[in-house]
Amino acid sequence: MLQRQHFATLTCLDMHSGENNGEDIIVMLHGYGSNEKDLIQLTPYLGSNLHAISARAPLQLDMEMYAWFPIEFTPEGITVDYPAAREASNRLNAFLHAIIDHYQPKHSRVWLMGFSQGAVMSYLTALFEPSILNGVIALSGQFPEAEAGAMPQSPLLRDLPFLVVHGEYDDVLPVMNGRRSRQWLSKQVNDLSYMEYPMGHEINSQELNLIGRWLDEQRSKKQ
Repeated sequence: MLQRQHFATLTCLDMHSGENNGEDIIVMLHGYGSNEKDLIQLTPYLGSNLHAISARAPLQLDMEMYAWFPIEFTPEGITVDYPAAREASNRLNAFLHAIIDHYQPKHSRVWLMGFSQGAVMSYLTALFEPSILNGVIALSGQFPEAEAGAMPQSPLLRDLPFLVVHGEYDDVLPVMNGRRSRQWLSKQVNDLSYMEYPMGHEINSQELNLIGRWLDEQRSKKQ
């Protein structure tokens, strides 16, 4: 059953069985210039008995186009407005707490999957609120190294599983962003899976199969 919901200050598309039965919840975070209708389409590929919620970012850019925070395109690449990203992270975390309070998923935690700018948001939640997460799937994103370096790491972060995937031919956020994410996480967490595919700034079928397998494996560990 797909319906529109509103939790805290964010709207979302909510796809679940219609029963409040403690299903695992995966929250999806779209990229810059997209909307909540994007990632929700991937739900059938992610496994069974999974309650999917796709959030709409708060900053409207144009009709049906939203962002989590402003960015700037420079000759050196995309730069992140970290104060704005931190503010967006606070809103996202309030949204996640509201979802947990409403649906009461197992272990009072959710899975988080973000693409591009949504991956940045996923990383920020993992850094600031790891206690509300089962695990993080970061697709074609950029690790917020400035934020990570400015704060002490929660001991809960170390036991949080991460799946990081990037395209070798990504011309929006080049593959070096994925490799830098891997470099930082490999020193900070115990369970990191990293994969590159010969693709651009996108999600392909191989990646979807990997995500589904990874979720099945991780969910079986938490039963």
